Amino acid sequence: MKWLQHLKTINHHKGLVMKYCFKAGLYKQGLLHDMSKYSPVEFLVGAKYFQGNRSPNNAEREVKGYSSAWLHHKGRNKHHLEYWIDYSLNEGAPMAGMRMPVKFVIEMFCDRIAACRTYNKKAYKDSDPYIYFSTNKKHLLIHPDTEKLLDKLLLMLKEKGEEETFRYIKTLVFTKGYDVIREKD
Repeated sequence: MKWLQHLKTINHHKGLVMKYCFKAGLYKQGLLHDMSKYSPVEFLVGAKYFQGNRSPNNAEREVKGYSSAWLHHKGRNKHHLEYWIDYSLNEGAPMAGMRMPVKFVIEMFCDRIAACRTYNKKAYKDSDPYIYFSTNKKHLLIHPDTEKLLDKLLLMLKEKGEEETFRYIKTLVFTKGYDVIREKD
């Protein structure tokens, strides 16, 4: 088991998310982000499947066909869109993504930047989180408004950088909420 490397990776990621959450004004979320990763059910799996360049949950999923650590994690952390999947009230769609509270969309945005920085290391570019989301969103159950807001913020990060995006979050997203997805920039 590579428990020390896994612990360093978790701590590094958590530190980055805290930095970004603080930048956005989400102090409590920054402090409490991903605390479940230190629980035995998540930590021991992460240490066992640690590789250093991607989530150990993907390696566990490849071996077992599912990730016990991920199933535990997503059910306890509201910044994951999977936390917000529920039965749909629409005929023909048994499950659907629910509209996430804005503060958790912002934490998800911070988490996405931190994950890309953690795994891409010095090769990180502000376009990485947008590319990752764009490549993977086709298989996600996500509410259309949540998808549009996250996409807008990740695209802004790609095109305008961190400082401009966090300024936008603090001045407009927290005051107008989901209404920003209907505005032209």
